[in-house]
Amino acid sequence: MLSFFISTQTLNRREAVRRINSLAGKDLRAMADEFKIPVWKNGRENKGWAGLVIEHYLGLPQNSRQAPDFGDWELKVVPLRKDAEGNLRVKESMAITMLEPAEVLANKFEDSHLYDKLRSMVVVSRVWEGKEELHSMLHAAAEFDLEDAKTRDQVKDDYETVRTQIRTRGIDSVTGDLGKLVQARTKGPGHGSTSRAFYARPIFVAHILNLQKLASMPRVLGDAVETI
Repeated sequence: MLSFFISTQTLNRREAVRRINSLAGKDLRAMADEFKIPVWKNGRENKGWAGLVIEHYLGLPQNSRQAPDFGDWELKVVPLRKDAEGNLRVKESMAITMLEPAEVLANKFEDSHLYDKLRSMVVVSRVWEGKEELHSMLHAAAEFDLEDAKTRDQVKDDYETVRTQIRTRGIDSVTGDLGKLVQARTKGPGHGSTSRAFYARPIFVAHILNLQKLASMPRVLGDAVETI
């Protein structure tokens, strides 16, 4: 039974990373049961269950889900999978924030919701073992911001590409093909969804996770050969 919790939403980001990394190798699925966090609801996977486990461990009250995660930084949890050679790879793109066309058109990148989300993050990786979600080992946590000029410029270019597409051809013309590191695509269950969100592509997520890789943890690979 875990007995240590944080009781503030202003937890220092570096300290949060240290405490999350102390869980490396722990089964988040078992922790979900311990914290009474449902992994399945009405026969469907509760997609945010792993993030709720981390938030519970760090002491974020679940009735504050609409507030910023921990005051000045964002928490994200992403799944990894093992390929045929046993290498860890990012399983899927990472949702960053919803895309509101009017907001994107009105704001340059530095004033956007996308920038606000990416400027200060903690990204936690977990190993996905199967659709049943019987077990999921915590891999590592990494800090990320946009201080690297080359990365920031590429993300800004991706944002401006989407912005131009909306301005010239409308929101319905925006597809996931746009953007090298960040894409904008539909979000929501089933076919016919019209809401869109910004996502970090797997190669970008792999870059984020390797910024502060633990020496004891295997390297995380992206699903593309491009480098940042």
